[in-house]
Amino acid sequence: MGTPEFAVPSLRTLIAFPGAEVAGVFTQPDRPKGRGNRLTPSPVKVAAAEAGIPVFQPEKIRRDGAETLRGLRPDLCVTAAFGQILSHEILEIPPLGNINVHASLLPKHRGSAPIAHAIMCGDPKTGVTTMMMDEGIDTGDMLLQQETEIGETETCGELTERLGLVGAEVLRRTLEALQAGTLRRIPQNHAEMTYDPMLRKEMGLTDFTGSAAEEKGKINGLNPWPCVSIPCGDGGRLKLLRAVCTEGSGKAGTVLEADPKEGLVIACGTGAVRILEVQAPGGKRMRAEDYLRGHPLG
Repeated sequence: MGTPEFAVPSLRTLIAFPGAEVAGVFTQPDRPKGRGNRLTPSPVKVAAAEAGIPVFQPEKIRRDGAETLRGLRPDLCVTAAFGQILSHEILEIPPLGNINVHASLLPKHRGSAPIAHAIMCGDPKTGVTTMMMDEGIDTGDMLLQQETEIGETETCGELTERLGLVGAEVLRRTLEALQAGTLRRIPQNHAEMTYDPMLRKEMGLTDFTGSAAEEKGKINGLNPWPCVSIPCGDGGRLKLLRAVCTEGSGKAGTVLEADPKEGLVIACGTGAVRILEVQAPGGKRMRAEDYLRGHPLG
């Protein structure tokens, strides 16, 4: 059970795992995407179809998918960024339980957007945890973890791609331990847990009153969606795609530098951020210096 690109490596690990048969794949229904709002299948659906695996797309699996899942008679269910909450009835179907591939070092960053929030919080590292699912949100017993450092200017999109591969490797080791009978369940320390809210479009609006580290975290952590943006010509908004902390001071939100040679620097509540990449409305992503050659900012 999975939906975005993050889940594809885990699906491929299941397909290749010795002695395993993927009986079916559950993913979110096709959604409108792009300028034409054309219905687009999820990356997991595309990967499953390429492998010839039956695909099921209930709007709500707990309401419309229980009988379908029960008919597949699964020994084990694996989820990775599925995007739906599993009911008690669903969780009870596979006799070996439900293993989830979660993109954080639990119990930190429970919730639907752990990668973005790890960057926004300024965490030096993150990782992937496999866990046994229960009826709570990311509250089940942990199985295996693997850490990785977060790059200074790494964006959520880039880190998500890396963690998808990490997750597939942790899942492989988890299945091997399950098969060998050596898999241990480790209860989470709920006193150390953090829970992060869903990403919302308005999170991309900022007045730069936070510290430079906080504003840098927003810019990098909200790329590719919803992206921090600032007003530009003709009423449009310029997306800020990548940033780094730098020296500088001034009233929060003041453009301290906007020069094709020096780049784009914006004052924050404390310190400043240097914008490394931007994207104009309807344009391609580019270096801030290249954008400023033809688009002066006040």
